Amino acid sequence: MIAYKFLRTDGTGVFTRFPWPLPNGEPGAWVEAPITACHSGVHACRVRDLPLWLGRELYEIELDGEILEERTKIVGSRGRLTRRIDGWDDNARAAYTRACADRAHGYAAGMPDWDMAVEPAAANGPASMGFIAARIAEARDGLDAYHAERDRQVAWLVERLGL
Repeated sequence: MIAYKFLRTDGTGVFTRFPWPLPNGEPGAWVEAPITACHSGVHACRVRDLPLWLGRELYEIELDGEILEERTKIVGSRGRLTRRIDGWDDNARAAYTRACADRAHGYAAGMPDWDMAVEPAAANGPASMGFIAARIAEARDGLDAYHAERDRQVAWLVERLGL
């Protein structure tokens, strides 16, 4: 199964700091771990989960073995990085952040307390800004608006990164 994984710039896991075998013209070595969601296993995300896990570098990952699908992530008993998604670079991160900030300002029209939160969130980068945009949409129009904004974020990433 093909999924996606965000890593730090040094190729380590964002939460675990596990040093991933990186692809170099061919897939990296397989990594194996028993599955215990949020504790053990090879954690990754589906396309629809990308905005929830935004990080510095994005890789395509192949999952194999036992696979557990959860609400906001997917966990496999083994996985290997197949390629880096080069389009997720400084320019893409800045453009994504700005697109989310612009939509957030639109959602916050007439809501000055929320509007004041937009630019500070934008300064914190794409993950923070995506969350704030979705929360402002929810505050204005309800939970369906939160999900609609997250769907817009997914669509932006899919189009920009060619996923």
